[in-house]
Amino acid sequence: MLETSIAGLRQSLSDARRQGKSVGFVATMGYLHAGHLALVEAAKAACGLVVVSIFVNPLQFAPGEDLARYPRDLERDLGMLSQAGVDIVFAPSEAEMYPEPMATIVSVP
Repeated sequence: MLETSIAGLRQSLSDARRQGKSVGFVATMGYLHAGHLALVEAAKAACGLVVVSIFVNPLQFAPGEDLARYPRDLERDLGMLSQAGVDIVFAPSEAEMYPEPMATIVSVP
């Protein structure tokens, strides 16, 4: 199941916990490879529900690093995760994760 909202993910996790399931969470920036799938397999072995996030976090890129060129292929990733038996893929937008513009000012005297 693809979930793109925080509220929807919370509801799904709440439902799973009410059923007594433990939750395994694998955080990724997408463009999955065998290492990600190994983490998924470990989560499946240890937990009753597996969630994989796909979010390219702009805050992880310094100025001058090319966020726009980071590889993305959501359809490919969803296919791989479906074949791997992942229960929920959480793929939020930047606006979902950061609904307000970030404005932090640090002044050093």
